[in-house]
Amino acid sequence: MGYWDARDASKENLRMFTAPNAWLRYADERSSEDPDHILQRGCSMALEAALLNALNATNLVMLTGAGSSFCVRNEVAGKRKDMAAPSLVDLWKVAKDSIGDKSFKKVLEIIPGGDQLKEKEIELLLTKCKLYLELHGEKGAGFQEVLDFVSCAERAILRSVDFIDEESTLTAHQSLIRKLGRRGARKHRAKIFTTNYDLAFEYAARKQVFSIIDGFSTAAPPAYDRTNFDLDFVRRSDGDEFPDFIENVLHLYKLHGSVDWRRRGSEIYRSRETDGDPVLIYPRNSKFQESFEPPYLDLMASFQTALRRPDTALLVSGFSFSDSHIAHPVLAALESNLRFRIIVCDVSFVPWGKLDDATMEVFHEAQENDFFHKILALAQLGDHRITLINGRFEDFIDAIPDLMAQTEREELAGRIATMKVLS
Repeated sequence: MGYWDARDASKENLRMFTAPNAWLRYADERSSEDPDHILQRGCSMALEAALLNALNATNLVMLTGAGSSFCVRNEVAGKRKDMAAPSLVDLWKVAKDSIGDKSFKKVLEIIPGGDQLKEKEIELLLTKCKLYLELHGEKGAGFQEVLDFVSCAERAILRSVDFIDEESTLTAHQSLIRKLGRRGARKHRAKIFTTNYDLAFEYAARKQVFSIIDGFSTAAPPAYDRTNFDLDFVRRSDGDEFPDFIENVLHLYKLHGSVDWRRRGSEIYRSRETDGDPVLIYPRNSKFQESFEPPYLDLMASFQTALRRPDTALLVSGFSFSDSHIAHPVLAALESNLRFRIIVCDVSFVPWGKLDDATMEVFHEAQENDFFHKILALAQLGDHRITLINGRFEDFIDAIPDLMAQTEREELAGRIATMKVLS
């Protein structure tokens, strides 16, 4: 990633937007002669204030995507130790390898404009393949070759995104789970919406003994039911008159499905077994239409409802807003919900070449991404509900403050984990 290669996660890497088009460094600029003398304030105090304001909102929502998984490491012994989060180029390669160079080249020749596609355009390739199959039917030339490719490519993509196990290093995800889950139990549970198929959040929660409400039952095997999102965890000891909501609980909504979701008949189960059909929206441009089918319809409805509630704060990092069916509801919330506020962190706001400049401020306002262009324009016009940050997912998570110290439940889990390591 150029500038970001081998750069450790740190809030010091962040830059915050200040109107009209300046990006302010995180740390203060101090005098070389007198380190106690501050020449110019950085954005640290303003960013912390914005984050604290968001964490204390009545409704706290997190939106993330592929960018949040690139910091996952599989460097220790484990089933998936040689795997990592795939990029679009990686997905192109695994799709190509699934049928071999010769067959892949033939598919590109069959699909109109296929030979003009670039290696990162796996979504467009699969979209063209699906359209070709629908338009030409079984009598179309090359129908079977394209059909076989789509089937092989989808299986290969499913394998490549299933790269997380109990040995994976999930430092940033664990930190996010901890910081969002520690909100007071009397507040609405924080909600995490992700387009990722992987199990980063599930394993991160398990490592810290946090509870996840994800729409699945607690019975075996866990089955999906939209009403499960209405449930919660409470503690009720013998003799207590009223139940007590337990700490460290979050809601998780996987908008595009998951590697461990399987459809068997009319039911959807959570299982790492291979029986049943995978339930996920593969990378292609038809994601908008597919998101309005069960169970994705329930998840998208929950996302839109969350954005419309008063006093809602949305944190976004690791998500590029290239999916219009997700970007449009966010824009609609900005247009209609006066008590809605948003903090967006992305590595693409400032070109990497400009970040090499060690000055306190860098200047950049051009944005190719349509959503970023619109939200930047609103910020330039003085919309104080918007906070824009340049940086990676793991840098952003490092900047989120801890609202509370460890709970008794976390301390006990930590002691037990240490005891198991020492025994």
